[in-house]
Amino acid sequence: MRSTGTVGDDVAMSRSVALRTSTRPTKASRPDSPFDGYLDPDGPYRDAYDEMFAADGTVRSFYRALHDSIAALDTADLTARSAAIDRALADQGITFSLSGKERPLPLDLVPRVIAAAEWSKLERGVAQRVRALEAFLADVYGEAQVLRDGVVPYGLITSCAHFHREAVGLVPANGVRIHVAGIDLIRDAAGNFRVLEDNLRSPSGVSYVMENRRTMARVFPDLFARYRVRPVGDYATHLLRALRAAASNVADPTIVVLTPGVHNSAYFEHSLLARQMGVELVEGRDLVCRDNVVYILTTEGERPVDVIYRRIDDDFLDPLHFRPDSVLGVAGVVSAARAGNVVVANAVGNGVGDDKLTYTYVPDLVRYYLNEKPLLPNVDTYRCWLPDELGHVLDTIDELVVKPVEGSGGYGIVFGPNATARELTALRRRLRANPRGWIAQPVVQLSTVPARIGDRLAPRHVDLRPFAVNDGTDVFVLPGGLTRVALPEGSLVVNSSQGGGSKDTWVLASRTAEVERELDAATLAAKSEVDGILTRSPDLIAEHRPEPTSSQQQQQQQ
Repeated sequence: MRSTGTVGDDVAMSRSVALRTSTRPTKASRPDSPFDGYLDPDGPYRDAYDEMFAADGTVRSFYRALHDSIAALDTADLTARSAAIDRALADQGITFSLSGKERPLPLDLVPRVIAAAEWSKLERGVAQRVRALEAFLADVYGEAQVLRDGVVPYGLITSCAHFHREAVGLVPANGVRIHVAGIDLIRDAAGNFRVLEDNLRSPSGVSYVMENRRTMARVFPDLFARYRVRPVGDYATHLLRALRAAASNVADPTIVVLTPGVHNSAYFEHSLLARQMGVELVEGRDLVCRDNVVYILTTEGERPVDVIYRRIDDDFLDPLHFRPDSVLGVAGVVSAARAGNVVVANAVGNGVGDDKLTYTYVPDLVRYYLNEKPLLPNVDTYRCWLPDELGHVLDTIDELVVKPVEGSGGYGIVFGPNATARELTALRRRLRANPRGWIAQPVVQLSTVPARIGDRLAPRHVDLRPFAVNDGTDVFVLPGGLTRVALPEGSLVVNSSQGGGSKDTWVLASRTAEVERELDAATLAAKSEVDGILTRSPDLIAEHRPEPTSSQQQQQQQ
């Protein structure tokens, strides 16, 4: 097992004792507050690190203004504002697919706040990780020196389902393969951020980040006046800059967003990004490849395409190289990319970099390629393909979280402490039959943030997915990211496909930094006639909602 630090029981114990003995008055202790009963020393969240409340029950300094504003609301206010958020998301057509049905992603009304100093460390850690993984992908599809030096075993690469020989020797124009990355982070019981997973293929969720902020700014404009919240609305600008830089040999490149179509669960995001970047949203049938050049079919004839920001998996991208039955991609696009006539972003074959087994070697890759100490540790992980570690997992399987390497969306995960004896027996058989297909981790008590549950606020576990954009010169990390929240009581699974929701993530600007804030004084004054009423009478929000655009109406119908 690769040790990345341990979490002592004394932290959880001290918090539990402090909550019982603290005599310092807090807003959470008032019986008329929505936080009443929040700090339950005997509840299921007693061992977790709470991001709003310190171990002694006092409110952390950077949460104080938010806590005081929400604590002043009564039940009717909470209900009205939550209803306003739900209506706003529904009107904008912001949905995801759950069990085959389109539904709005639940947005909790309590934002998550991250202090400036803490974000600075996260930002540097995420950028460092992206640079190391970029170097790894260039190496593994090139000279493979990392394999010859024994940093990563040959067997890991050759057994990875997402390592594509079709991408060997394919070098992008500006050397970038990871144009967009989503790095999943969690905060452990000691309050330390750790990396849970890397997403280097087609990470989704940034549309929720932008639309969550837009919605929260309408429902709580008064709160933005009290906080220096860094904006997230310029993400598309950074993405467009990175895609234009990818076609380094073209002065004015033609860029398209390739989507599987309206039935894809992330279609809203595809259309939003295309609209904000001012580029065409296309399906595979809108493109044709001839003589190693990709063309877009328009009413004015064919036009060469220089960059394809694809939101479809490798297997469906090119039926000549991958699945021959795919009708979602473009036949010949991989050959066009190899000829240097088109850039595919993110690059083909990136999946070997975000393989859950590769994940366990990323700290080593940071040291190997960058000669730096990893700024963000991994969650302690057992590699079941190593006999000694497999034996330990089999012996302690009832204490661990066991994950399939090829799993996603929270599916296939087994929580040992919650599994039955029969389930654990079946799991042991699967691990013995295919040890390469599994990893195991200790149960990490994810940090908690207040969430509205009924007419009260209660702690719920959260994670964080920051989005990084790489233009070949700099790695930009969007200040915030997607906070996902596990809404069922006690649940540690935050995925929307498993009933999770989301939160707006507020990264605070430092007092000395000259950065743009989400809503400045002039913007707040301009919004006062409409949005100002939200702070006085949330039930009137419906009267001031903008009419949905035609594209939003189409999305709702679909």
